[in-house]
Amino acid sequence: MLRREQPPRPVRLIRARLAEIMAMDDPSSPGSRIGDARAGVYAFYDFDGEPIYVGHTVESFRVRIARHLTGQRSDAVAKFILDPFEVCDIELWGVPALGSRRLLAPYEYTVYKLLEEGSRFQAVLNEGVIAATELVALPPSVRGRIIPDELWEERQHGDVRIARRAATIARLAQSISEREVSGGMRRTLLLQAQRLAWLAGERVQELGVERPTRDDELFDDG
Repeated sequence: MLRREQPPRPVRLIRARLAEIMAMDDPSSPGSRIGDARAGVYAFYDFDGEPIYVGHTVESFRVRIARHLTGQRSDAVAKFILDPFEVCDIELWGVPALGSRRLLAPYEYTVYKLLEEGSRFQAVLNEGVIAATELVALPPSVRGRIIPDELWEERQHGDVRIARRAATIARLAQSISEREVSGGMRRTLLLQAQRLAWLAGERVQELGVERPTRDDELFDDG
């Protein structure tokens, strides 16, 4: 492939990390690779370890995750619900012998509730509310970081992440203003705004910038 036809270097590096994760052993199916699992649940985490998306698949993890993260559009990406730039870690639960979405539903809901309860925002960015089912015992998972060392410093920088998150919110808000949308998209907008405010606050604290108080004058008449 000619150099000009290759994807950008960051994309190639992330694809290489994804390939390494997909080649890891599937603890639910000895002798198999997790990327080849034909059914299961997956989750994405941001640079603070916050869960930002939960999904399930009845195709291989290798195909499904690539659709989200390496340029093949997914509904969550197209609707500006999920920014692939924010994904730092992925976690995969292979569920052998379950090849239908109906049978996978309890596993997806269990993962969703587990991650929701562990989130500082008590929420995940999914547009749709995952239908409640009975909770089930989860199989062992595989978790890995898709951001290589070469990209880590820039990608995890607070100012870069604030800018990306603000841009995602702007695109999501514009989409909402231009068409009839689900209540889930509005919930996602609210959660993204809360996540942005938290991240900006953490950056201010990190830099030692004094925060305004209620008693501060916002305008100087002089």
